[in-house]
Amino acid sequence: NQNGWMSGWTENYIKVITPFNEDLINQVVELKLNEVNIPILDLYDHSGKRRNLAHFAAIASLAAVDGDVNSHEMKLLERFANKLDISEADFKEVMKTPTKYAIDPQNSSKERLERLFDLFKIIFADNEVDDDEMVLLKKYAIGLGYPSDKADKIIGKSIAIFSGRIDFDDYLYMINK
Repeated sequence: NQNGWMSGWTENYIKVITPFNEDLINQVVELKLNEVNIPILDLYDHSGKRRNLAHFAAIASLAAVDGDVNSHEMKLLERFANKLDISEADFKEVMKTPTKYAIDPQNSSKERLERLFDLFKIIFADNEVDDDEMVLLKKYAIGLGYPSDKADKIIGKSIAIFSGRIDFDDYLYMINK
């Protein structure tokens, strides 16, 4: 993999990320768990609540990547927390350590695009995309299951849409859809 990392799933649906090793591709290997970044009970909770909390944590991480979360970003985060049914206690915990939860890949293309769309709304809350946000966006898109080249295309098109830099044909297509 171009990022130097590879990932896979255990039979219990736990995502495992390891440095890239060509010899491990398509192999079943025994793993020793050295570090857990989430409470152990969450490893076995595959409900919509956990997925929403993981998505919210990714959004919060993106909002915080450029330093402090500004008031506009905080309002959006509060709205997303409400939309995703995040409790006040979980909201506070995530805001202390937004990288606590791993990205939870979605099965459908529509769900993955919806997750990216939510992230773009956070990014454009301050009307700019900086280099750190671009790096995090790319990692998030790849974490959602997009290959690197597809992630670049989706991110590029999304930036054009959110920044208002679309051509007339694209505008016409979106209006008539």
